[in-house]
Amino acid sequence: MQFSHPSSQESARAGRDGDVLAVVSQSGATVSFFDAVSDRLLGTTDVPAEPHELCFDPTQRLLWCTTAYRSGYYHANGGRRTEVTAIDPDTRRVVEVVDLAPEHGPHGLALDPARSRLYVSVEGAADRPGGVVVLDTVTRRPVGRIDTDAPGPHWFAIDPTGRTGYATNKEAPFVSVVDLERGALTARVEVPGSEGLAVSGDGRHVFVAAPYAGAFAAPAGERPAAGIRVIEALSASVVDTLPTEHVVLPVHLTSTGRLLAGEIRMVSDPVYRLGRHAPGRLTVFSADSRRRLGELEVGLGPLTVTSSPDGRLAYVACVASSTVDIVDLETLRGLGRLDVAKGGEPGAHGLAYVPRPA
Repeated sequence: MQFSHPSSQESARAGRDGDVLAVVSQSGATVSFFDAVSDRLLGTTDVPAEPHELCFDPTQRLLWCTTAYRSGYYHANGGRRTEVTAIDPDTRRVVEVVDLAPEHGPHGLALDPARSRLYVSVEGAADRPGGVVVLDTVTRRPVGRIDTDAPGPHWFAIDPTGRTGYATNKEAPFVSVVDLERGALTARVEVPGSEGLAVSGDGRHVFVAAPYAGAFAAPAGERPAAGIRVIEALSASVVDTLPTEHVVLPVHLTSTGRLLAGEIRMVSDPVYRLGRHAPGRLTVFSADSRRRLGELEVGLGPLTVTSSPDGRLAYVACVASSTVDIVDLETLRGLGRLDVAKGGEPGAHGLAYVPRPA
């Protein structure tokens, strides 16, 4: 990975005094807090195993963390968990562990601060399909559930109006579209299994990583083409595909309109059925023109991507190397790499950028 010289780092990090990057260590069952200027580790918070995603609520000034499984990962786990944890990011203390039982497998998080709603994707069971639990961020209690008609909704995003939500489904061949005001499924958009997603700033398009990462296991000639499907919200249909060389898991849209995709790269290995991880790739597109802007190498297994509020910096959490790459998006150069392994356990996953208190 190419790293920038000090003057470039200083320019990219200017004005971030007091800001913090929060990072999940999935196998270590912690959330780590790093200074956004110096990259210094400020402290860690223990959370229930096994943490996956993070979401920062600036209104309540709480950091939400989902705990999806007791061990393992989707399709290969030691049982599903039922909790989401609220953390004070300033004191780095757990405020409350909210139990969603009988719902289980919470993973994706999407915040509507205007309506004080947090949406949490949950997996299905024998008596119900997967869905989205609606939490009141003031009372921190569930106030509803929306079915997505698929067993494993994993990632969730909402449009800027807070009226429409989109759930990607790993093995189900569609993206679920839900009306958040009516609490009902309204459409299915056909895609060959899906991973991360992002909604455009005007709400007109949804960018969805497809196919599902399990496509690694299919023979090369039978795998769907990798890339990002562009869904038109009005027609609920795929209108374009942004091609990538490798399967994409995380997708993120910055405040400046850059679309970030984390490509998983695998190489053949007789010991592992799916191969072993090679350095991943962060690929950058323009969301407006859909033009590819560039790419750079990152750690092993990019699983979550976020950015600073000004859209200048990208953060790429890589689960297999348990590292976070910090990238200057204006120069497409690496500024540094954080190590979040605890006791040798891999698993960097969820990310959240937390601006300093007002």
